[in-house]
Amino acid sequence: MRIGFYTSTFNDRPLEEVVEFAASAGFDAIEIDVGGHIKTPERVRAAVTLARDHNLLVSSITYFGNQLDSDRGKRSDLRARTEEFAEAIGEAGVPIFVIFPGRDDNADDEANYDGFGEFANRLISKTAASGLIFAIENWPGPKDNFIGTTPKGWEELFKRIPDRRFGLEFDPSHLIRIGIDPYAAMDAVRDRIAILHAKDTAIDAATQQAVGYHGKGWWQYKLPGKGLLDWPRFLRQARTNGFNGTLSIEHEDAAYGWPGKDLEARKEGERLGLAYLRNVLNKL
Repeated sequence: MRIGFYTSTFNDRPLEEVVEFAASAGFDAIEIDVGGHIKTPERVRAAVTLARDHNLLVSSITYFGNQLDSDRGKRSDLRARTEEFAEAIGEAGVPIFVIFPGRDDNADDEANYDGFGEFANRLISKTAASGLIFAIENWPGPKDNFIGTTPKGWEELFKRIPDRRFGLEFDPSHLIRIGIDPYAAMDAVRDRIAILHAKDTAIDAATQQAVGYHGKGWWQYKLPGKGLLDWPRFLRQARTNGFNGTLSIEHEDAAYGWPGKDLEARKEGERLGLAYLRNVLNKL
């Protein structure tokens, strides 16, 4: 497995600086955030070339947005832009394009799943020549209601999107905080995992008891090894399941400068995550 990080942690820094840091710190790969570091489809190739010139694999490119936005105009614009990015990413030879399904709050579950399934199948068809893989991250969204972020949701999506060029950017941290066993969840979708997000979650049981699941302050995202996930078990399981892709650290640990605070603290967090994951992999 290769180890990289998601560049969104450094969206306040130019990509050139981020790439130089990744290379000097010893990372194998980077996952580039469109909003922070690419902006337009025309800039995809230059961003990818920059990373490759530093001997970094571009594991994936990630484009944030609600593909089921209830505002039809916004949805149409986002989908058109997504198709443009998909074409550019495929032409640049990047293997994975990560997007977010989102949710239309004015439609029921079936309509949401049908709508996203139709769009995903269209993306797959239009990029047949490049073979680009599409993945969704299982982030529940700002209202904790995005579709396709639970085992049941994945089942619904995969029924509608049978092509194996559609899969998951599997992030165990989100599963932990919504009460889903990440080990069982991973086994159930072993052949649909395109990339792994390396992020952990810590839970303060006393605060949880005081405020309940709908309260605030009882969970925090953490760097790998600083939360509840058993990483040796998790990565051994992933390897046994045949995963040999990229572990992409998504650094959202407030103890190390996130979000957008002390730059050196953020860099130190990335280095600590890399060292921890290298050590775990070396011992498997």
